[in-house]
Amino acid sequence: MLPQGFIQDLLSRVDIVEVVGRHVELKKAGINHKGLCPFHGEKSPSFIVSPSRQTYHCFGCGAHGDAIRFLTEHHGMGFMDAVKDLAQQVGLVVPERNDSLEDRARADAERAQRATLSDVLAKAGDSYRAALKASPRAVAYLKKRGLTGQVAARFGLGYAPEGWRGLASVFPRYDDPLLAEAGLVIVSGDEGEEQKRYDRFRDRIMFPIRSVRGEVIGFGGRVLDVGEPKYLNSPETPVFHKGQELYGLFEARQGLRAKGYALVVEGYMDVVALAQWGFPNAVATLGTACTAEHVAKLFRFTESVVFSFDGDAAGRRAAGRALEAALPHASDLRSIRFLFLPAEHDPDSYIRELGPEAFDRAVAQAVPLSTQLINQAGADCDLATPEGRARLLSQAGPLVELLPEGLLRDQLVAELARLGGLGVEALQAHWARRAAGRPRAARAADAAPAAADDPHGAAAGPRDEPAPSYADHADDGTPPDQRPGSGGWRQGDRGGWRKRDGSAWQKAEGGAWRKGGGDRQRFNPMAGHRATPPQTATLLDRTAWLLARHAAVWLELPPEAHDFLIAQPAPYNTFFNALERVLHEHGAITMPALIDELRRGTAAAGEPDSPDGPEGPDGLKPLLDRLARFHEVDDDDAPLSLVEAVLRRLRQRAVADELQWLIESGELSEAATARRNELIALTAELKNAPVAGSGGR
Repeated sequence: MLPQGFIQDLLSRVDIVEVVGRHVELKKAGINHKGLCPFHGEKSPSFIVSPSRQTYHCFGCGAHGDAIRFLTEHHGMGFMDAVKDLAQQVGLVVPERNDSLEDRARADAERAQRATLSDVLAKAGDSYRAALKASPRAVAYLKKRGLTGQVAARFGLGYAPEGWRGLASVFPRYDDPLLAEAGLVIVSGDEGEEQKRYDRFRDRIMFPIRSVRGEVIGFGGRVLDVGEPKYLNSPETPVFHKGQELYGLFEARQGLRAKGYALVVEGYMDVVALAQWGFPNAVATLGTACTAEHVAKLFRFTESVVFSFDGDAAGRRAAGRALEAALPHASDLRSIRFLFLPAEHDPDSYIRELGPEAFDRAVAQAVPLSTQLINQAGADCDLATPEGRARLLSQAGPLVELLPEGLLRDQLVAELARLGGLGVEALQAHWARRAAGRPRAARAADAAPAAADDPHGAAAGPRDEPAPSYADHADDGTPPDQRPGSGGWRQGDRGGWRKRDGSAWQKAEGGAWRKGGGDRQRFNPMAGHRATPPQTATLLDRTAWLLARHAAVWLELPPEAHDFLIAQPAPYNTFFNALERVLHEHGAITMPALIDELRRGTAAAGEPDSPDGPEGPDGLKPLLDRLARFHEVDDDDAPLSLVEAVLRRLRQRAVADELQWLIESGELSEAATARRNELIALTAELKNAPVAGSGGR
C-alpha cells in the first residue's frame, strides 16, 4: 500500500487538462474545458474537465474521476501503472509501500504470476491472428459467416492451425509449465518419456477473452466444419474464471452506453455477428449458465439487461437459470427482460436472415422479468383447477423469495395471489409457513430486531479523525444530530424523504435525486429516546459505520438509496456491495461478525496495488480498519432515522456538486439549462425541508 498522502500530493501536482487533453480535443468553456466524451459516442460535447477541481465529468454517460481514474478507465492501465506514469510526468518518485515484507512478497508473486500468464496468452493470441491471415480456409469461413476484416480485428479473432504442437514454434520452450498453467497446452502422463504435451486448441477459430481492462485472460475456440465440442474454452486458471467473466464485455463498454442496455447471448459468434450488424452491446457467457456474478458485473455498466435465448427446450432451461441469477438484482429501477427467438434461429442466423430492424423489433418485444417469472412458475399448470393454481403458487414461492424487497416484489405477489385465487395475506402466510424452520439469507429482515438488540453487536462509533482514502473527501462533515421531523416533510416509507403530499425522492440520471411517486411498506424502528450520533470524518464513513452496526437497516432502504450508495467512490461502493452480498448470504449479523466476514472476503479480492484491491487505498481493508477503531456510542433507538439523516446530507451534496458543474460549464444547451433549473428548485426544497426533530416549518 502506498504511504498515506502520496496520492493526494501526486494529484495536486498533475494538470488534468493536460492529461486528458492528450487524448480528447478540449476547448475552453468558462472556467472549465469541454470536449466529446471518450467513453461513449456523442455528437455534442458533454464532457467537462475542471482544472479547479482536477476532475472530469460527462453529463451524457456519467463518467467521472480524476487523472488516475482517466488513465485506468480510458487506457485500461493498472492502478500502479497509472500512478507511476503520472509521477514520472511531474518528477515524483513513487515511494516504497509500507506493508510487511511477507505481504509484499505474496502480492508481488501473485501480480507477477498474473502478468506472466497474461503475457503468455497475449503472445499466443498474436500467433493465432497471424495464422488467420495465412489460412485462406479460415478467412473464407469468417466471410461465409458475414464477418468483415474490421470486426475480426476489433475482436482480435485468430486461427489455431491443425497439428498437435503448433505452439512449439511460437514459444522457446514447449515444455514451459506456464503454457499448461495458462491452459494452452494439455499435459498427460507421468513425468519423463511417458509424458505427452499437445495444443489444447487445434483447427479452430480463436476468440480471445479479455478482462474489463483489455488483458487476454483466456480463449474460446470454435470448430470450422463439423466436430465436437463445437465450442472449446480455456480451463480455469489463476487469471480466468468462467463463472465471473463475460465474452465481449471489454469491447462492449461504449456500446452499452450508446444502446442503453446489455444483450446477453449464448455464443461467441453471436456477439461478433451482432456487433457487425450494429449491436455492439452484446456479451456472452463462457459455456456456463448465467451466474449471479455475471449479472452483478453487468449492472456495473448498465441498468437494463436483455437475455436472448434460442426458443428450443435447451434455451428455456437456460432462461430459467438466468432468471434465478437475475432475481436478487431486480430492483424497482432496473430492467431485466427475456428474448426468445424462433427455435430454428440463434441471434447470428436471425439477424443475417431477417436484418437488424427485425432484431430490434424482437428486442423491443422481449418479455419482462415479472412475466417470465409467472410463465416459469406456471409451466404445466392448469389454472382452471385448484391443483394447477396450487402448483403455480408453490413453484413461484422460491422465486419470489429471491427478489429484493420493493414495489416489484409487492406487485408480483399481488398478481400471483390473483392468479392463484388467494388473498395476498393468505399467500404470504402460506409461504412463511413453508419457509419456517429452514435458514434463508433473504429473510434477513426477520432478524433485524435481534441484531439491533444484541449487546455484543455494539460496535465503535466513528472517531473524529481523518480517513485515509484515495476517494475524494469533498463531502467531509458531520450529519445533523437529529431524527427526521414531522411538519412539511415526514420520514419516507422504507428509508426515503417524502413530502406530505406523498412525493418521494428518487435517484435521477447522473446521480442526483428528484421527486417521484410511489409508496412502500413502512418500517417502524424501535421506540425510545433519540440517540446522539457519533462524530465522523466523512459522511460516507458515518453511513458505512451505521449500516455495519445495524445491517438490517439496509434491507429497509429503498432500491434508489441502494443505487445511490453503491455509486459512491471507492472504497465505499465496494463496502456497500459487499454488505448487500453478506446480507443475502448470512442475514443480518452483528458488526464484529460482519467486519470479520468482509476481512475474509478481501483476502482474494482484486489487484493488491489497485485502488480496488484489498490493500489499496480504495480497498476495503483501510475502511474496515477505521470502522473497527470507532468509539462506542448508544444509537440503538432509531438506526433507520440516523441513516436517513446522513443520506439526506449526501443527497444535498450530490445535487450541489452537479449544479456547480453545470454553472461552471459555460454556455448551456437547452437540456442542460432545464436540468440546472431543476437542480436549483431541488436545492431549495432540500434546504427548506425540516431537519430531524425540528417539528416542521
